[in-house]
Amino acid sequence: MKLSIKNLSKTYANGVQAIRDLSLELSEGMFGLLGPNGAGKSSLMRTIATLQPADSGSIYLDQLNVLEDKSELRQALGYLPQEFGVYPRISAAAMLDHIARLKGILDRHERREAIHYLLHKVNLLAEKDKLLGSFSGGMKQRFGIAQALLGAPRLIIVDEPTAGLDPAERNRFYNLLSDIGENTIVLLSTHIVEDVYSLCARFAIISAGTLLYTGTPKEATESLQNKLFQTTITRSQLPQLQQTFNIVSTQLKEGRLLVRIYSEEDTAPGFEPVEPNLEDVYFIRIQQQG
Repeated sequence: MKLSIKNLSKTYANGVQAIRDLSLELSEGMFGLLGPNGAGKSSLMRTIATLQPADSGSIYLDQLNVLEDKSELRQALGYLPQEFGVYPRISAAAMLDHIARLKGILDRHERREAIHYLLHKVNLLAEKDKLLGSFSGGMKQRFGIAQALLGAPRLIIVDEPTAGLDPAERNRFYNLLSDIGENTIVLLSTHIVEDVYSLCARFAIISAGTLLYTGTPKEATESLQNKLFQTTITRSQLPQLQQTFNIVSTQLKEGRLLVRIYSEEDTAPGFEPVEPNLEDVYFIRIQQQG
């Protein structure tokens, strides 16, 4: 199974070009999408989910023309947007039952089993009869995850899915996605770079609607091997270093700054080589675009 995006572009009425001639190909498994706020990640996801039209380009899920056959795509889609609202005066189980019907699960017993399974997986089974309006932010997010997974979707799109979840809930959700992703395409947008490295077979970095990088996390970090160095300085030393070196990131540690730099050559005395990580790749690609 493949999701093929070719030469996709989208400009809003206010003149903002959210997607610029973007091409990607996704296969079964988890695919991570990284980028700063306003990069076009949510615009890309909304376009794939048929919530907005594209100006040009194409999207195919195998032989299915996503931009033209919207109803058929929605039957195969599980979608959790970044902003997820709920109907406050309906219970979690009743709402999932309604969504299951919309997704074509007409057998009552099959619906009941699917709902029980998903509520258990997102740790909401005990709250299945409570009104959604009484749910906390984290509970609503977990409910959103459950509804996205209903109906055995072929394509799952999740935009910042772990916002509001505690570490245990976050791990539970990612384990669930990993299991499902063995036979499904899962497109995951997140600000947590470490999650992409540990969960996703492939990933992409986009900024200002443009594709900056796509590949495997391992390939990305290996491309920076022997090119990352670090040292610890005071804040007053930072301006001078900024004039001399390509600074990747700074981090305050015990009152001093831990500075990581990118260099094709040996660096000045006082720097030590370090192993690159995916966050280094992300920062360098964003800086190179600017």
